[in-house]
Amino acid sequence: MYEDLSLYIDGQFIKGEGRREQDVFDPATDTVIGKLPHATTEDLDRALTSAARAFEAWKKTSPTDRSKILRKVAELARERAQSIGANMTLDQGKPIAEAVGEVMMCAEHAEWHAEECRRIYGRVIPPRMDGVRQLVLREPIGVCAAFTPWNFPFNQAIRKVVAALGSGCTIVLKGPEDAPSGVVALARLFHDAGLPAGCLNIVWGVPHEVSTHLINSPIVRKVSFTGSVGVGKQLAAMAGGLMKRCTMELGGHAPVIVCDDADVERAADILVGFKFRNAGQVCISPTRFYVQEGAYERFVARFVEKTKAIKVGPGSDPTNRMGPLAQKRRIAVFSGIIEDAHQRGASILAGGSTMGEAGSFYSPTVLADLPDDSRMMNEEPFGPVAGMVRFKTVEEMLKRANSLPFGLASYAFTGSTKNATAIANGLEAGMVSINHIGLALAETPFGGIKDSGYGSEGGTETFDGYLTTKFVTQLN
Repeated sequence: MYEDLSLYIDGQFIKGEGRREQDVFDPATDTVIGKLPHATTEDLDRALTSAARAFEAWKKTSPTDRSKILRKVAELARERAQSIGANMTLDQGKPIAEAVGEVMMCAEHAEWHAEECRRIYGRVIPPRMDGVRQLVLREPIGVCAAFTPWNFPFNQAIRKVVAALGSGCTIVLKGPEDAPSGVVALARLFHDAGLPAGCLNIVWGVPHEVSTHLINSPIVRKVSFTGSVGVGKQLAAMAGGLMKRCTMELGGHAPVIVCDDADVERAADILVGFKFRNAGQVCISPTRFYVQEGAYERFVARFVEKTKAIKVGPGSDPTNRMGPLAQKRRIAVFSGIIEDAHQRGASILAGGSTMGEAGSFYSPTVLADLPDDSRMMNEEPFGPVAGMVRFKTVEEMLKRANSLPFGLASYAFTGSTKNATAIANGLEAGMVSINHIGLALAETPFGGIKDSGYGSEGGTETFDGYLTTKFVTQLN
């Protein structure tokens, strides 16, 4: 049974009850599977007020008590992973194994934050004169507003929630209206784990209306957003005009560097699985493949062979390795990028077309010999397509890889320590993964530079955006 969709405000689950409601679709069948209530202005104000009230008590709670709730959330997430994952497959489209895996991974995020929130320390600074005591205190910033995307509905939401709550903040979260079940399920986890009313509030609505109302409220002191570069810049500008702190995890267009001295077959096998995970709808998905001339033919042949073997179909079938695009509207954009590449002389080595009569299925696609001015090499495709280009030297490749305003994730495969060091130092990205895929773990920082945003989620850096620094100097 699909999730019973609702708002969650001040510890209460609120149904439609005359509110505007939005249809939620299954992208594999185009059928309506649920009705999502939109928050009224009064609902938004109630969420803000309850978060402000709850903050006064929550900020004083022991980190040990906060830790217990986060641990309980992790326990409940594991118990309910199958049902939460099945519902995410229904409204988001990803294969059931990926959806369940997303929930299980997020249990680790809750546990890690449960441990790390107990270690938010200040420090003592030695004074210059006798009788003076100098302290640095780290305090929760206040009520946070968070906005999360549809590609990883559960994962993106829990990262923000556990960081805010673990630091002593309270939060109002607007999740993705296209794929809401995971966020409603998340609210149930915290509710059942004993989180006090008002600490977490979930609202839905027309995105720009909700974000404008929440960010402009004097109650909100911190904004966290994961999504597109364009929207992120608008929200950051709005928040900046009000001197509100932001964490922005925005789009990426990840370069992949495969050098002549790499284990080419192993690199191709790893990258095919990662490229087409979640139908390529991943901000850190590898998209621009720079392959050195000596390895190009072997790598591309292996990559295409593995791509053509991917079984595409409804995510509810465990034998399918790739599901549909999450929204039908994405197909036109995606097709335009591929058509542009074809018109500019690129070869389509695999895929390149829609699949089936129902749903939003698109075949896993590989493009070769793309010109640098093609849309594919400049716009984040956010779908199941990989673009292959050749390069001669590492120096040349770094210049091309760094030519875009994006700077989120990047990948490289090489057998040379010299190349690995040059690539790690030379790539303009917030994250560099060499000879494996090692990003997005709970204990590691996740974030970008340039147009891909600022601030980190995960790692010890995760609480930085939710804490203020207070210096106290006292003469006894």
